[in-house]
Amino acid sequence: MISELILYLQVENLNSFNLSNSIRCIHQQVDTSEVSHFGITIKAGSRDETEQEQGLAHFIEHCIFKGTTKRKPFHILSRLDAVGGEINAYTTKEETCIYGSFLNIYYERAIELIADILFNSTFPSHEIQKEKDVIIDEINSYMDSPSEQIFDDFEDQLYNGHPIGRNILGTIESVKSFEKKQVLSFISRNYSPQNIAISSVGNIKLTKFIKLCAKYFDREFPSSTVIKRVPFNNYIPQHNAVSRDTHQVHTMIGNLAYDMHNDKRRGLILLNNVLGGQGLNNRLNLNIREKFGLTYSIESNYVPYSDSGVFQVYFSGEKKSNPRIVKLIHKELKKFRETKLGINQLHLAKQQLKGHIALAQENRVGLMLALGKSLLLFDKVDTNQEIFDQIEAISSSDILEIANEIFVEDQFSSLTFI
Repeated sequence: MISELILYLQVENLNSFNLSNSIRCIHQQVDTSEVSHFGITIKAGSRDETEQEQGLAHFIEHCIFKGTTKRKPFHILSRLDAVGGEINAYTTKEETCIYGSFLNIYYERAIELIADILFNSTFPSHEIQKEKDVIIDEINSYMDSPSEQIFDDFEDQLYNGHPIGRNILGTIESVKSFEKKQVLSFISRNYSPQNIAISSVGNIKLTKFIKLCAKYFDREFPSSTVIKRVPFNNYIPQHNAVSRDTHQVHTMIGNLAYDMHNDKRRGLILLNNVLGGQGLNNRLNLNIREKFGLTYSIESNYVPYSDSGVFQVYFSGEKKSNPRIVKLIHKELKKFRETKLGINQLHLAKQQLKGHIALAQENRVGLMLALGKSLLLFDKVDTNQEIFDQIEAISSSDILEIANEIFVEDQFSSLTFI
């Protein structure tokens, strides 16, 4: 969850501007590193697919490297790799990102390459057919990992058929059906200037960065439409068990939570960090794993989306221990509903969270990606002091109120792989 707070991070030498076609750009100048990072974030993910397009956003992320009007796949992959750099991409439920890391002297090379991929990809039919097999293999590999699959299956259960709950990879059947015309249709609908943010962290002067962005990205798009997403409003708690041939039982319990724009999300981030966040001193780890030795893996997570959110607790263990672990989890949740954090507890929780944020800043790739996402979602990036002030403003009464809104036992759903 620290990455979600980084969305509001601002550091020295940070500047943002818009191109004439409405693409938003943000750049942090770093004079002390030989390595730079550049990426584009597109507000188009798996939730923007139609029912027949399940997995298409992720499929496009793969196929976008398969040739442009002037480059074959080998030339795309080698353009940065040949000089020791990297190019990569990822897809989430709400965005697609293409980015690279490279030595500073290759800044223009990287920007030109990513612009070529964005604007000039040709999606050859023979490459599309080959990539289907690659992604089907990825789906099969994913299904062999119940500790990963249960997260997506649980969200699908929570959102009960809504696009935001679908698996990003799609299904084997949907992937097999993809053709070039579907790829081009999805891009035309979703890849508009208003849906794109450019972000950069590296040793390049702002004036030069502006010129390069204008040179390679300030052009017309075939689409300027902003698609309005359909919100989910029909949550009904469900409890399901699925038979799986595994040695361990894997379980998820959770509830819907605040969206990315809700002011209470900061309090839930803090609360989640105390309950089952990344610190080994979180309550679930201390009071269930360490105290009773009932599970090797237990954690809680809060995932905010643009118009919804999910709070969830995951654990694995022996089948016979499962009911007791669930009972102990709800015991911890009940404590938050009934008892305010003490002054010292709250202070320590805030200090820990701020420390996690500071450590996360050291990852400049993550910072670059977070800057782009923040610009895309909020059209701004808050300063360090602003985000720390927001954390300090959270009161024990706020935490109690949030716990009573989110940690409601009869509103929890559950999914178990037995």
